[in-house]
Amino acid sequence: MLDLGELGRGNIPALTAAMGTALAEAGSVCLESQGHSSGATLTVRGYREGSYTVIWEPVGEQARNLAYNDEAKATEMGAEGIAVLIAKSAIGYEVIRRSRRGDGFDYWLGVWGETEFVAQAGLEVSGIRNGSDRQVRARVREKRLQTSQGGRQRWTTYVIVVEFSRPWAEVSENVF
Repeated sequence: MLDLGELGRGNIPALTAAMGTALAEAGSVCLESQGHSSGATLTVRGYREGSYTVIWEPVGEQARNLAYNDEAKATEMGAEGIAVLIAKSAIGYEVIRRSRRGDGFDYWLGVWGETEFVAQAGLEVSGIRNGSDRQVRARVREKRLQTSQGGRQRWTTYVIVVEFSRPWAEVSENVF
């Protein structure tokens, strides 16, 4: 099960409670905009395959029509929230730190120690509100190329592309 509410509880190292709540709201807006309600099944394909029940608190008109009115931004944020949960459930890593511009990916994945993090891999995320399998796979290829940074990368990176209309996610592992 993927509980979007988990994002806002403050127990994910790379997300404050406020940031996590915003990602959860955006994910809820995206899923509801495609006709889904809490309890929808999200299929994961690629590196790790399976299916998850996604639960969330319904969003109101303010979230749907005002706060997350920029569809592209809402889709990006919603995909990030879902990918954070997929990374933990399907890949086995926590999102432990936001990466810096130029790293080639969005988050560092790894294990949180008592006082510091141990980075194991990178995570690049993208979202598509309503797209075909072909569009999702093209986005995965684009993001894989981005994370490779011309072969300079020396760590594993994962790409997760979330598609909200069915909903499903493609997970790809790049080992360098």
